[in-house]
Amino acid sequence: MSLFYSEKNISIFNNDFLTMRALKNNSVDLIVTSPPYNLDIEYKSFNDKLPYEEYLSLCFKWFKKCYKIAKDDGRFCLNIPLDKSKGGYQSVGADLTILAKQAGWKYKTTIIWNEGNISKGSAWGSWLSASAPHIIAPVELIVVLYKKEWKKSSGSKISDIEKFEFIDWTSGIWTFNGESKKKIGHPAPFPVELPYRCIKLLSYVGDVVLDPFMGSGSTLLACKKTGRTGIGIEIEQDYCNIAKNRLINEKGTLKSHGVGDKL
Repeated sequence: MSLFYSEKNISIFNNDFLTMRALKNNSVDLIVTSPPYNLDIEYKSFNDKLPYEEYLSLCFKWFKKCYKIAKDDGRFCLNIPLDKSKGGYQSVGADLTILAKQAGWKYKTTIIWNEGNISKGSAWGSWLSASAPHIIAPVELIVVLYKKEWKKSSGSKISDIEKFEFIDWTSGIWTFNGESKKKIGHPAPFPVELPYRCIKLLSYVGDVVLDPFMGSGSTLLACKKTGRTGIGIEIEQDYCNIAKNRLINEKGTLKSHGVGDKL
């Protein structure tokens, strides 16, 4: 049985998204996810060091599956790196955006996540020389895509976004810190703030939100805070346990730009 944990409107499945058959086509309002970046991160069993073309092929397959299960007015928020240098320079953000479009998704916009606490490091390449400088952009992307129609026609029509949030978040640059690996116990967690903004900006209360690479459960925590139906899929049982415990222990307040919103 792949259903690992459930509570009111929240479900965790311990399964491989590509082989899982529990999700119906045309059933999901919003997909928010941050897939493995192929940066040789030490996950439990997933190989995060694939040849680049093999990595792209894998991404195309799950882009296609996401497309099938999304509603016609469904949206897709894809958190990916701008580029990478480890293992060879690659334009990851551009390549994955093109692949998503080839899988059927339509492009709306790209949000730049300025990860405030990311370290630039000290690998400058050719120091003080034009010979071979090493350029690092301390940002990630949130590519916003949609299936067939951008205007949302399904759902409760109930939006819960505040005026200050709407004004701030419709800017294409979001600045907030990343999440601590040590605190969460996952090698690459993303902060709850990221799916929280995507969910409030791009879905209605009660909508179905899916994270096919749930990891430590940040998207489901945001669903719980905002009254959405959350579905998380994760192949690693240990990470399912982390997500489950985070949901059980969740009590808090999420802060946006230093403003605490009681949830």
